Amino acid sequence: MAAAGEIMQMGVREIREGLASKELSAREVASAALETIERCDGEVHAFLEVTEKQAFEAADRVDAALAGAGDAEAAVRVLDEMGPLAGVPVAFKDNMNQQGTHTTCASRMLESYVSPYTATCVQRTLDAGAIPLGKLNMDEFAFGSSTETSAFGPTRNPWNLACVPGGSSGGSAAAVAAGMACVTLGSDTGGSIRQPAGFCGVVGVKPTYGMVSRYGVVAFGSSLDQVGPFARSVEDAAWTLQAICGHDARDCTSQDVKVDFLAAVHEGAQSIKGMRIGLVKEFLEAKGLSGEVRAKVQEATEKLRSAGAEIVEVQLPHADAAISAYYVLGPCEAFSNLARFDSVRYGLADPGHKDLSGQYEASRAKGFGAEAKRRILLGSYLLSAGVYDKYYYPAQQVRTLITRDYVQAFESCDVILAPSSPRTAFKFGEISDPAQMYLSDIFTVPINIAGNGGMTVPVGLGENTGLPVGVQVIAPQFKDANMLRVGAALEQAYGPAPLAPEFAGEKAGE
Repeated sequence: MAAAGEIMQMGVREIREGLASKELSAREVASAALETIERCDGEVHAFLEVTEKQAFEAADRVDAALAGAGDAEAAVRVLDEMGPLAGVPVAFKDNMNQQGTHTTCASRMLESYVSPYTATCVQRTLDAGAIPLGKLNMDEFAFGSSTETSAFGPTRNPWNLACVPGGSSGGSAAAVAAGMACVTLGSDTGGSIRQPAGFCGVVGVKPTYGMVSRYGVVAFGSSLDQVGPFARSVEDAAWTLQAICGHDARDCTSQDVKVDFLAAVHEGAQSIKGMRIGLVKEFLEAKGLSGEVRAKVQEATEKLRSAGAEIVEVQLPHADAAISAYYVLGPCEAFSNLARFDSVRYGLADPGHKDLSGQYEASRAKGFGAEAKRRILLGSYLLSAGVYDKYYYPAQQVRTLITRDYVQAFESCDVILAPSSPRTAFKFGEISDPAQMYLSDIFTVPINIAGNGGMTVPVGLGENTGLPVGVQVIAPQFKDANMLRVGAALEQAYGPAPLAPEFAGEKAGE
């Protein structure tokens, strides 16, 4: 039997090959993942709930299906029938409903809430044969860029435990970086997959809006949210996208668009010869962009040029207005979505009040944290009479302009290369001003406003900080295969993402 650390450094393909050859059992994979979580998560705090029973039940189903396979070839057919993630340990951000588990959104408001149903993205992952490990920490209701706003304590960055993992999907990124899961799912409203992927040195993909169903995912900004995977390789992300993408009749925004993600990855560096990679000069000259991040973006550009890509300059004239528009649109949608937490239907109900009004006020005051309250108040103000026309309507106009900018930019390029974040991971408490925290998403927010696909690919460590740097690859709407091809080419140049050093080797159980 392989050591837990050895198993947890395997990718999807390696796990499938081990299962097919009978060198591994799915139960051994589940045991390795759960042992690693028990050993490592005390320091990282990526998990809010571990679903050991569900993990072993799923593993036993895989093993039972493989038991009748006479040889490796037959076993491969069984695995193909079960799905692309058969026997792969996976975990979910805690804003995704999974029947029988707590779905807290890292908030006291939902601390006792147990999901009565399962989100489509989670169900499709389970239907693909995955081993569910549990629910992952996040910024409360996905409001944040550092996972510091979680009501249950912050997640720590496996590369440096004194630093944040990014947010709001910090638990999802950290679990992969520390080797506690092969793949995780996160959600991205303004960069909440791509920014923590960059901070934790893993691959993070936000598909085009509509590629993945949002049914069963607790909403932050309904016109902005999109679910996507974290992984240590572009191929593992592609396996996951094969499982979760597709039309869902229960989500009116989901689209019936077929993309062969694995084929795009396997075409690799060869497929980018002649591709046009767009660079936005203003991004590389943006105030606050650190020198080490700028250097890594430029280095990645040269590697793509060497692989045969053509580098072209493109313009995004309204990109500098994206943060302003986002922090109008996002809080307005959040205000509407959080109105349902009224202490009556579900959520925290503070006892001992004489009337419903008193219970409502006390429950929301105690249930929501500071950042959630800030966004509720801001959204309420922005949607009020006399203010709506001044801010919300112009923000929607800016959204249209930004969307047009990307359409025009993609007339002259196949993808755009940009930073994922202005800097590498910062230390806990280092950024206390909310406005400064919001600027962490300056390069990621425009993609959500326009609805394009974007992914972060790790490109090594910063020269000054020694922490991971990620570059962002942005694709036209529903042409997500383009960014997978470029991501695969970058990975060929830099190699797949390693485990964080402190969580490799002996700590991982080898």
